[in-house]
Amino acid sequence: MRRASYKKLWKILIDKDMNKKMLADAAHISSSSITKLSKGESVGMEIIIKICNALDCEISDIVDLLPEKPE
Repeated sequence: MRRASYKKLWKILIDKDMNKKMLADAAHISSSSITKLSKGESVGMEIIIKICNALDCEISDIVDLLPEKPE
């Protein structure tokens, strides 16, 4: 199964001089959602949209789909 990578999101936060707490406040999302993103876990599309709205960016600016890992 393919999985999401949020490395682009963390780079944007650095560029905007923001930390994860500031992102959570700006996007009105919980700290548990930030934790999931930090661990590369799945979050709902609503969370991704809130982040995009807060950062004024597109989904492709913050998320990459990684290829499947061979088993």
